[in-house]
Amino acid sequence: MTDTNVSILGCGWLGRPLGQRLVGCGRHVRGSTTTPEKVDRLRSDDIEPYLLTLAPEVSGDAVGDFFASKILVLNVPPPRTADDIQATHRRQIDAVRTAAAAGSVEWILFASSTGVYPNVERTVTEADQPPGVPDALSGPRRSTGRVLLDVEARLMDDSRFATTVVRLGGLYGDDRHPGRFLAGRTGVGRPEAPVNLIHREDCVELFLTLLEQEVQDEVFNACADAHPTRRALYTRAADVMGLDPPTFDDADTTTGKTVSNQKVKAHCGYEFRHPDPLADLEA
Repeated sequence: MTDTNVSILGCGWLGRPLGQRLVGCGRHVRGSTTTPEKVDRLRSDDIEPYLLTLAPEVSGDAVGDFFASKILVLNVPPPRTADDIQATHRRQIDAVRTAAAAGSVEWILFASSTGVYPNVERTVTEADQPPGVPDALSGPRRSTGRVLLDVEARLMDDSRFATTVVRLGGLYGDDRHPGRFLAGRTGVGRPEAPVNLIHREDCVELFLTLLEQEVQDEVFNACADAHPTRRALYTRAADVMGLDPPTFDDADTTTGKTVSNQKVKAHCGYEFRHPDPLADLEA
């Protein structure tokens, strides 16, 4: 599919630089935004802009034209402000599935999250937590993680197109500096818990790699190689920015999951541009 068009549903903080890179690689890119002011910005990047909303049905101008690409990058997180996040996101994804099947989409790359894993004190891999099977790995997880597991399965079980799921760690880079994440907070829990982050540049490059290699019907974790502790990373990050560092609850000795990225490295030969978030701060 190296010469096919790509549609990016959710062409914002992550989707827009991905679109820019795809345009630079000679692809025709269709990008959606919910903000009228961003339409001209996408057009200036040579991305064909579409003003679309998921409320939860897909609506806007020329919806059919947007889904005329063979490849769809689906970058729409669960709506945190919805009264029922899980029900709303399921309806959003089902609406996208219907529109994609009515169009020309043959392959969906879905930006999911490592939040699908519960907060367990161990290293977790893709095999530990298949899509749609929350009880495969027991433990507390956010409602957004549970619904993402569900929609991962809805997409992968749909025979009308291939699906590749990318479970992204916490996003940082550019204006999302880790120094702002916890600066000035007090009594922060789990100071020795490992951090699972990924730089935006790696998100973009990893999606490009999957597209170039046409890796379909797989699930991949995407996070940096190194997992510094919350205390080490966020204290140093605040210091670098000249902000008040967080203070931690030293009585909280619980840790948490370490998300393995070995599968995508072995399967695709991918090498992370930003393997250590703590080293990034020093750079």
